[in-house]
Amino acid sequence: MDKKTDIKKNILKPDPVLDSTLRPKTWADFIGQEKIKKNIKVILESAKKRKEAPDHLLLYGSAGLGKTTLAHLVSQEIGSDLKITSGPAIEKAGDLASILANLSEGDILFIDEIHRLNKMIEEILYSAMESRVLNLILGKGPSARTVQLDLPPFTLMGATTRAGMISSPLRSRFGAIFKLDFYEDTDIEKIISKNANVLEVELEKEAIEILAKASRATPRTANRLLKRSRDLAIVEGNGKITGEISKKIMEMFEIDELGLEATDRKILEIIIDKFNGGPVGIGAMAAAANEERETIEEVYEPYLMRIGFIERTPKGRVVTGAAYKHLNLYNQDNKQEKLME
Repeated sequence: MDKKTDIKKNILKPDPVLDSTLRPKTWADFIGQEKIKKNIKVILESAKKRKEAPDHLLLYGSAGLGKTTLAHLVSQEIGSDLKITSGPAIEKAGDLASILANLSEGDILFIDEIHRLNKMIEEILYSAMESRVLNLILGKGPSARTVQLDLPPFTLMGATTRAGMISSPLRSRFGAIFKLDFYEDTDIEKIISKNANVLEVELEKEAIEILAKASRATPRTANRLLKRSRDLAIVEGNGKITGEISKKIMEMFEIDELGLEATDRKILEIIIDKFNGGPVGIGAMAAAANEERETIEEVYEPYLMRIGFIERTPKGRVVTGAAYKHLNLYNQDNKQEKLME
């Protein structure tokens, strides 16, 4: 194993403690999403004055934009405990019943990937959210009976990357629904600078700009690249993140200046090579790329659409001229442009 591969292997190790350290602890530390922060704070302040639990909140948007962080801040703001679970983890009605029955007054229940709850679980949530009662059926057949348990006032916060997959009855029971957007480069640069101070690492302005542009407009990705640059600076330099260190990290992880990773480029090239640039259905695209459909839709496609490299049409996904140019390829339209230069 060569030195480059060895370094890459070592700095890929996750650090959950460090991830928690970089999570904003106050509203002022949470950079970006200003309208959402303002609206949530109004809801919380109103609930405090009414001495009631805040309305249930639904947050949606691409992964890594701060949905879980907002749940932590809401919990901190109202001085309550935060209980965290996810849609796939709640497999049976008994799982949800156990979680709800163990809530205390004012608790926040945060369900990540709430779109992956099955229909039976959803139906139990309806009465819990609306009337704060838990309806359970004990037994089977003629001996079955219904038991109703009162629940303390609590707030459900749901997070999803696929808002369209949440059923209308569940969606209607949330008091407010917020969409988290991708971040501007200036906000990402502020996040990188702030977290560099948390990590007690020095970095050059050029390095901040390089990392911000490659961060896919997402704080989670920015933090990951910052930590990996910090590690490389320690291993190969004097601990300072320079522009050269940042460029080397991009090269090691096969990330280009726009933040495209190897899989992003693979998806674009497959659509171009195998489907003549599209249109192509998501199922065929996932099969050709050997990736899960959900992974493409939730992880890769949102950013490719955001930077204008993929468009959704009634017939399927289409690669745009901007993507051809970025990959140094030519379709019929930009071939003509090239000839006219």
